[in-house]
Amino acid sequence: MGQDILFEFIGTAILILFGAGVCANVSLKKTLGNNSGWVVIAFGWGLAVFVAAYISAPYSGGHLNPALTIGLAVAGKFKGSVLGYIIAQMLGAIVGACLVYLIYKPHFDEEENPNAKLGVFCTAPAIKSLIPNLASEIIGTFILVFGVLMAAGAEIAGPLPVALLIVAIGMSLGGTTGYAINPARDLGPRIAHAILPIKGKRDSNWGYAWLPVIAPICGSILAALLYILIF
Repeated sequence: MGQDILFEFIGTAILILFGAGVCANVSLKKTLGNNSGWVVIAFGWGLAVFVAAYISAPYSGGHLNPALTIGLAVAGKFKGSVLGYIIAQMLGAIVGACLVYLIYKPHFDEEENPNAKLGVFCTAPAIKSLIPNLASEIIGTFILVFGVLMAAGAEIAGPLPVALLIVAIGMSLGGTTGYAINPARDLGPRIAHAILPIKGKRDSNWGYAWLPVIAPICGSILAALLYILIF
């Protein structure tokens, strides 16, 4: 395993530890952050990206997102192993989600709402409607990847601008589908939810699971194609 792939694993695990961690803190019963709201979640995810990218970017570019890796490759900004990065990102996301469960297990046990438990791990639409849901994830990821590309690629964009971009996407566009904008962020923790012995859990909503994987990839490729067209 190359150092770059190792740090994609580490970085994505940290991303989910902090990102799913803020969801657990806000959503689960008897936490000190219970019901602190969407603003806390949006900033929590932005800070999660900042910390994870700050640690991993010097070694891997800090992609932490299969859609971003694919978009950078399409735009000619990434020459490494796309498959290696994606595998590392997925495994890191699963590990990060498992760590969140370990930390918050007493609160998972106390929480009676199975949807709240699932929501710690993965996204779901506020109103289920296929075209708007697809559009939400495609446009959100398009903005993310185009923003990174316009900052001259993830390797030199720096973690703070990308983190602020994540906060902006969450605050403005995230209320429809929970702004996965990252296949590993959604699918990895969803797998963790399926395999962990969570008390009173529901199914992992596999019928929706394809959308936050396919739509971000489509949005990323569109962003890369626009970047190529312009430059």
